[in-house]
Amino acid sequence: MSAPVPGAAVSGAAVPGAVGREPFGARLHAALAARGPLCVGIDPHPGLLASWGLPDDVGGLERFSLTVVEALADRVAVLKPQVAFFERHGSRGIAVLERVLAEASAAGALTIADAKRGDIGSTMAAYADAFVGEGSPLAADAVTASPYLGFGSLRPLLDLAAATGRGVFVLALTSNPEGPALQHAVGADGRSVAAAVLDGVRAENAGALAAGSPLGSVGAVIGATVGADVVRALGLDLTDVHGPFLAPGIGAQGATAADLRAVFGTARGAVLPSSSREVLSGGPAQNGLRSAATATLRDVQQALNG
Repeated sequence: MSAPVPGAAVSGAAVPGAVGREPFGARLHAALAARGPLCVGIDPHPGLLASWGLPDDVGGLERFSLTVVEALADRVAVLKPQVAFFERHGSRGIAVLERVLAEASAAGALTIADAKRGDIGSTMAAYADAFVGEGSPLAADAVTASPYLGFGSLRPLLDLAAATGRGVFVLALTSNPEGPALQHAVGADGRSVAAAVLDGVRAENAGALAAGSPLGSVGAVIGATVGADVVRALGLDLTDVHGPFLAPGIGAQGATAADLRAVFGTARGAVLPSSSREVLSGGPAQNGLRSAATATLRDVQQALNG
């Protein structure tokens, strides 16, 4: 991956289509080439607000979030606001999220709404309208989703995202201590739940692969902290998913850049490492945020390219 290029716009490239938007996978591939493999989470939780000297209210939320956008949206590939930290402030917090998504996009960054939505039928369709629907003020370039009501329950979201040129990152293998009880479980067909989720992602990206696209628009969330031993023990094949891997956990959550090589192996070219507190702790000064992001990007580039 090349070094980041401040000011290089990577979102919203138009091609012929229903909404005139290039598929998310292609836009993400271009973003990684232009700016390097780094996603910065915007996680305005009370502890971080306090560390920046900000109140835990809508004013503090807005000041924090827009400072991150102003500092980083013209230079990192992806910004990922954690939706829950905006929702906790009610309608005014959602208004801040809408502004964050709009201003990040205007500055050239791709956005992932970290909403982790999962439901069925018309409710899932409503979530899809909110986060990937054309014209929705909450629509990001991609959204995170939970498949644990069955991968097929995501169909309204997957279909609408494909129609609008947006992406979906499906939770596959998370690093929280509660995750293995479900994700490592083995079904009657001998596959782990995590492997079945990856098979679903692989199937969604088959069309992009056949069309020669460099990257499909449906990705998987695999924590950078899960460890290579777990990936091997579950028999996960990451090499032919043909979608991006969102890898949270770099920095404060305990994963190092070197863990990316261990966990993803030869699939590391499709990895989008995500760091939140490690970068956000560089604030509130914009120069501090930029320095922290540059240092994190350098570390993950060395690990992924080495």
